[in-house]
Amino acid sequence: MLNIIKAVILGIIEGITEFLPISSTGHLYLADEFVRLSESTAFINMFMVVIQLGAIMSVVVLYFHKLNPLSPRKNSQEKRQTWVLWGKVILAVLPSVIIGLPLNDWMEEHLTSWQVIATTLIVYGILFIIIENHNKKTTAKYTDLNHLPMNIALFIGLFQVLSMIPGTSRSGATILGAILIGTSRYVATEFSFFLAIPTMFGASLLKIAKYFMHGNTFTGMQTVVLLTGVIVSFVVAYLSIKFLLNYIKKNDFKAFGWYRIILGVVVIAYFTLFA
Repeated sequence: MLNIIKAVILGIIEGITEFLPISSTGHLYLADEFVRLSESTAFINMFMVVIQLGAIMSVVVLYFHKLNPLSPRKNSQEKRQTWVLWGKVILAVLPSVIIGLPLNDWMEEHLTSWQVIATTLIVYGILFIIIENHNKKTTAKYTDLNHLPMNIALFIGLFQVLSMIPGTSRSGATILGAILIGTSRYVATEFSFFLAIPTMFGASLLKIAKYFMHGNTFTGMQTVVLLTGVIVSFVVAYLSIKFLLNYIKKNDFKAFGWYRIILGVVVIAYFTLFA
């Protein structure tokens, strides 16, 4: 029962942080210091990745009509635009597949530390503030996702590769990169959502496959714990996405930048003094 309660807490953290540019992986790693599941290290590592499926499914549900090229509610032009959108998403995910897969195990082994997480939290927090201040003097070139060029989609995908470093934030890297190369905040945010679907489905399936390949299985309780985390992250992420889309209509991302900086400093202080 205690593990189920912990799964609920971790699901809430994942749901809140997956699409906000503040690093879900970093938050889950830090939460593991205080809300550690009473399970094997292999199960915990798999759990921390797979619960992101719940958050990703919230994007699918919220954007089902927009992302469905076969929707009977769409005319032929809208269906064509949806197929093109998926083409942009697939193109943008290729850098993570080509670069990310070979480096995945090395990254997990060498870069999952509080020092790395604190550094990336602070560095990207500063970048958000700098870029948003710079954007006050510029006008976005791409304000419609349907008019986003293929090469720009690919560049955004290259920025996503940076999120392999814990504490960076997948949404943070893609949103920051997209804004930097000329998209509006809304286009950057939506494309980041869509890019998460193949990226996180792929990462989750890879993690599950590795889990079973190493001879691990699920007990009945572990299945309940995993499903609890996935369901909770789905519900919370659904609400988090709605909040973020409303927030960016009137606000920039500087508040998230300051949050990252403050959290990074807290992480350094905690692990220096108490760990």
